[in-house]
Amino acid sequence: MSSPNSVSPVNPLPSVVVALFLILMGIEGLFQLGARGVIGGPASIGWRLDALQTYAFSPDILWWMYESGRWMPEHLIRFISYPFVHGSFTQTLFAGVMLLAMGKMVTEIFGTTAMLVIYFASAICGALIYSLLSADGYPLVGSFPSIYGLIGGFTWILWRKLSSIGDNQAKAFVLISILMGFQLLIGLFFDIGNDWIADLAGFATGFGLSFV
Repeated sequence: MSSPNSVSPVNPLPSVVVALFLILMGIEGLFQLGARGVIGGPASIGWRLDALQTYAFSPDILWWMYESGRWMPEHLIRFISYPFVHGSFTQTLFAGVMLLAMGKMVTEIFGTTAMLVIYFASAICGALIYSLLSADGYPLVGSFPSIYGLIGGFTWILWRKLSSIGDNQAKAFVLISILMGFQLLIGLFFDIGNDWIADLAGFATGFGLSFV
């Protein structure tokens, strides 16, 4: 007979993390089905391209708005819409897995509201720093700046925990060092653009906001 007080060995994922994951994968699922002609008819083949043109963050558009003084809502929304549009299924899958892992830990420590603030603030700051420092002006897509913000929050948690036990706090930065080192290695063989600027800015935003 099973005990009514038995505890599940699997700690459930926070609902906000599950919701964000389902949004990412749901959008990607529509792109995949459309590209295969399962839904939407012939026009659905270009759904991903249409979404990238409409919702990706563009430094050129930002500078155009700044110079013209015309801050148009359909372009301002790109600051928070670009994390939900990815360039490929593989990119979406990696982002989704990292979101589940990092989002779970940050939400359990900081709470739902703080997690969402870190997620979207990292996207906004990542886009702004990317616009200032990236010379190629290539559009920014994908949720990695937001996820790196969650990694920043997770790093802060480790940093504080190591401090409380008197251990070397530099160990908290091992994960971000590995990730950025991996991106640098990949960049030596493939042209991956300057997205790492937005990722690193997202990390710094998440780490900084964790003090609040």
